[in-house]
Amino acid sequence: VDGDGSLIYVSLGSLGSGDVPLMKDLVAALAETPHRYIVSKGPQHAEYELADNMAGEEFLPQVSVLQQVDLVITHGGNNTTTESLHFGKPMVVLPIFWDQHDNAQRMDETGFGIRLPTYSLGDGDLPAAIDRLLADSDLAARLDGVSNRLRTGPGNVRAAELIERVASR
Repeated sequence: VDGDGSLIYVSLGSLGSGDVPLMKDLVAALAETPHRYIVSKGPQHAEYELADNMAGEEFLPQVSVLQQVDLVITHGGNNTTTESLHFGKPMVVLPIFWDQHDNAQRMDETGFGIRLPTYSLGDGDLPAAIDRLLADSDLAARLDGVSNRLRTGPGNVRAAELIERVASR
């Protein structure tokens, strides 16, 4: 992947990535930036080409990829949102439907990400959001704290402990 900037993961989920015009628009908007991208191309992967600063496949091992990137561009699905927080990654959220709008709003309100209007992006909106998040050292420190808290006290382990405690009474 050509480029010297940050490494960014792009995933709009299987349904969002199936929107070929949207994916083509995102590729065009990101092609001129100095960053490198790993793109989860989804079910319509053969219907569009990636730019020189991008690499991608139909399906990617998201948890493995998230550990290696600096930022995530996501639709705001529950898995990608929680996994991005787990690994301390800021997000540009482009919601498409259902809970994604709520997740996008929450990430925007907490400052862990920036919500953008998926189908009405202005010229330069996406690159500007990326640059703003990457330059925010206070955000990076806050996300490190969230990541450390989530890693040291995983919710699934805590839930199992609480269930066992109630069940043993």
